[in-house]
Amino acid sequence: MKLDHLVINVDANYQQESEDVQQIKKAGLPYNIKKGKGTKGFKATNIWTGNEYFELITIKNNDGGGWKPEWVHAYNSGHRGLICLMIDVDNINTMVQRLQKEGISISNPERIKIEFFFKLISKTLPWQNSFLNFFEKIPLHIGFQQMDSEKIRKGFEKYMVPNSKENNISGITQIHIAGDFTISDFQMLKTVFEKTIDNENQLIVQLENSQEIIFEKAKDYSVKVTLKNDNSSFSRKTCKVENILINLD
Repeated sequence: MKLDHLVINVDANYQQESEDVQQIKKAGLPYNIKKGKGTKGFKATNIWTGNEYFELITIKNNDGGGWKPEWVHAYNSGHRGLICLMIDVDNINTMVQRLQKEGISISNPERIKIEFFFKLISKTLPWQNSFLNFFEKIPLHIGFQQMDSEKIRKGFEKYMVPNSKENNISGITQIHIAGDFTISDFQMLKTVFEKTIDNENQLIVQLENSQEIIFEKAKDYSVKVTLKNDNSSFSRKTCKVENILINLD
């Protein structure tokens, strides 16, 4: 397992020329607000950081135009910030079967289909997703994704621009999520992930490529993402996207 991307509900100013967007760029993260995907119901723009990315989402109407219904409802109810952490896996069917046998609620693998032009045209994306339930007290999903083939994955790399690799900022090393996690949440995480370290109020999940996710029990919901940075010009730079603080090591 390895990190793939973070899905973030944002206000429209994060997809316009604004001070928030300028702060992202000043931190060394190239961001083209004009590139992305969407329908009449949602708009997605991406901040590419090596092979991972931040997917910024605005919802434009009540039904979200084909976007995930739970996320649309959360957005239209006022939620802003991290709504889903997506993790790349090698065999999603085997993983889902294992978790279901362990009694974990997880959706069966399915493909995303985006509909256009009053649902007359649709596009099915070349990967499968499965999702755990929301945490008990935090509006956050963990999702799993498997690309149809390594060739397709490589083919997507040409679209992952502009990319912070241009500035020697090469990807995510750590995600620290603080919030009102319950005992049941931590028990579920220890079943889902094979490599975990339990430090009472913290649960550390170890992934491939030395990546880690830290879940910490706290009163308020906040997220800190650390990026690998080999450019002294951006050392210790930070920027924010809603409730997410992005930090360059």
